[in-house]
Amino acid sequence: MQKAIVIIPTYNERENIQKVIPLLLEIFKKVKNWEMGILVVDDTSPDKTYEEVQELTKLHKEVHLLVNSKKAGLGGAYLKGMEYAFGELKSEVIFQFDADLSHDYTKIPEFMKEIDNGADLVLGSRYIKGGGIPANWGLDRKFLSIVGNLVITTVLTNFKIKDWTTGFRAVRKKVYDKVRPLINDERFMGYTFQIGFLNNAVRAGFKIKEVPFVFVDRTIGESKLGAEYIKNTLLYILKVRIKDMLNSRIFKFAFVGGVGTFVQLVSLSIIRNLLPTFQLLVFTNFLVATLLSIELAIMSNFALNNLWTFSDRKLKKSQIPTKFLQFNLASAGSILIQLTINSLGETFIGLKSLFVLPFINFNVDTGIVFAMSGIVIGLFWNFFAYNKFIWKKKN
Repeated sequence: MQKAIVIIPTYNERENIQKVIPLLLEIFKKVKNWEMGILVVDDTSPDKTYEEVQELTKLHKEVHLLVNSKKAGLGGAYLKGMEYAFGELKSEVIFQFDADLSHDYTKIPEFMKEIDNGADLVLGSRYIKGGGIPANWGLDRKFLSIVGNLVITTVLTNFKIKDWTTGFRAVRKKVYDKVRPLINDERFMGYTFQIGFLNNAVRAGFKIKEVPFVFVDRTIGESKLGAEYIKNTLLYILKVRIKDMLNSRIFKFAFVGGVGTFVQLVSLSIIRNLLPTFQLLVFTNFLVATLLSIELAIMSNFALNNLWTFSDRKLKKSQIPTKFLQFNLASAGSILIQLTINSLGETFIGLKSLFVLPFINFNVDTGIVFAMSGIVIGLFWNFFAYNKFIWKKKN
């Protein structure tokens, strides 16, 4: 039979561990087709929790002990426990489980049914129907739990997962194998470990299910949740969101467009100074300089989009001449859109003053509105054309 190991990180949990292990061993009898076990990962507790577990390992072959020589914290303890469970103990599934019985151990058979049905990661959720938090919690604790979870959900923009901070989970080995190499941040090692691990599993596309459970507050010992959890969690989710934004194709496209605008303006100034300035040819020189500067901007945009914005669809050398011609035509489409909007606006609405900006005495008229509308619509056209025709997604 395949193995499933319940990992319990401990630090000064001697009294709790005496209660939780017998309860787990009893509920294991209701799990069919799996060999269940327990791995206690102790951070060399001052109350010598590990000694209590050592005695239990002598009585029950299902119980295992791993002692950290120095305190590793929640994330560190789970990672060491996972490495040992998936490696030495040859487990296919591990559970994350609190020693203080905050997690409902009677839900373990239900978790395993979801695993049998194809789930890669099962979450014990307090925020779906059938789940809940302690009614006796103070407003501050309820606020921290509910609003904190909502903030994480909103910032990470994933509303399918209802309980991002839950520590009650069942995880398949393939999820660990995929996510473990991504964990290299110190802030990932505390309670933020739960959010970071889940976020990476979600992004990897694993099948995730939620099982409702009612969280029970500990009755023995002290909670290890502190201010560091709030700070590190906020830093983590903001870092993830900023990184996502900087890596998004839209951001890269907009940034490249800004570079292209800069190239066009600078090259226009340089070319105009280099061209002859005979009075009869002033208009011609300006037109030539404008066209050349536009083409230089197009070349800059083409190169940067190929190397950066669409790096995952980078063109082959043989494709570049044809695609560059298409890129010019697509960019011309944006210019045509802008000219059309300006022309239609002037014809049917007219150039009218709207208001004057104070302090700088700048007159805002309908012409500026037409121009901005054309630029925005032109950008949408460019992105669509580049995405659909120039750097078409490979099947």
